[in-house]
Amino acid sequence: MTDLEEQIQQNDGSEEVVAETVETPVEEVQQDPANLAELEKKRSAINADAEEHKRLRDDLNKQTKEWVAKRDALNAQVRELVEEAGKHREERDSLNQKVRESKALRDEANQKVSKLTEEFHAIKKEMPAHDKDAPSIKQLMKEFSDLENKQQTETLKKKEEEAIVKRLRELDQKITEIKKTQDQSGDLHEKYSELKEAKSEAEKCHKLVSEYAEKAQEEHDKMIALYEQADTLRKQADEAQAKFIECKKAADEEHKKHIEQIKTFHETDGAVAAIKNKQKSVRKKKTDAESKKAADDIFARFKNGEKLSTEDLMALQKSGYL
Repeated sequence: MTDLEEQIQQNDGSEEVVAETVETPVEEVQQDPANLAELEKKRSAINADAEEHKRLRDDLNKQTKEWVAKRDALNAQVRELVEEAGKHREERDSLNQKVRESKALRDEANQKVSKLTEEFHAIKKEMPAHDKDAPSIKQLMKEFSDLENKQQTETLKKKEEEAIVKRLRELDQKITEIKKTQDQSGDLHEKYSELKEAKSEAEKCHKLVSEYAEKAQEEHDKMIALYEQADTLRKQADEAQAKFIECKKAADEEHKKHIEQIKTFHETDGAVAAIKNKQKSVRKKKTDAESKKAADDIFARFKNGEKLSTEDLMALQKSGYL
């Protein structure tokens, strides 16, 4: 007799226990294989949908970064253009200030020209008309000297004396008038020089006004052109910002759908796992029941005196008889 057989025989009380044990049939849990297959198919579809939302989300996030980069690059260009336009604005304002200063100097010079012009015409108006056929002052002075010498050196009759005196008075008056005219001519010439100089200064100021105004206009035009470029780029940056927001919202929506599908996937996966666990439990109970019945049969054979194989003894040991 083997050691295992001896152990079985020594277990006197176990016979009664086995005999009294009521074999309980394993509860059959009806599971619909089609339902499980449908759930697994649904789980696979949900997972695929979740992955698609993830792919779309990642693609949209990539686009979002691209739009942000484009927006930032455009805004950087806008800042550069605005800064450059600001420099032209400062230069324009500086030139406009020079225009105002030059205009003030020009107006002052023009006022001086007007005053000197009036003075020049006033002097000219007072001067007697010049007779080109009239004798020169040199001729008149020679005649005056000759008559004066004749009066002093010759014995003249009364009428001759009176005629010479009368002529001397006429000559003296003419010579005085000519000298006065010459003095006035000198004043006129001086006044003309002043007027000419004032006109030259006025022209110089006017030229500066024109030059500064032209340069200021050039700076203004450059400034406007840069601001227009900046406005164009700013609109493009605003469009990029709008695209960024649009992609961001779409990406957030895809992420939300991805999370929802992942949650649904886990729920479906849990349901699949529950069914499989239940099926496994049912199979285990069935297997355990079958093993118990087989062990009972082996034990019954043993009690009838049949010789047990090693496999039979191992089955009894596994079932708890030993």
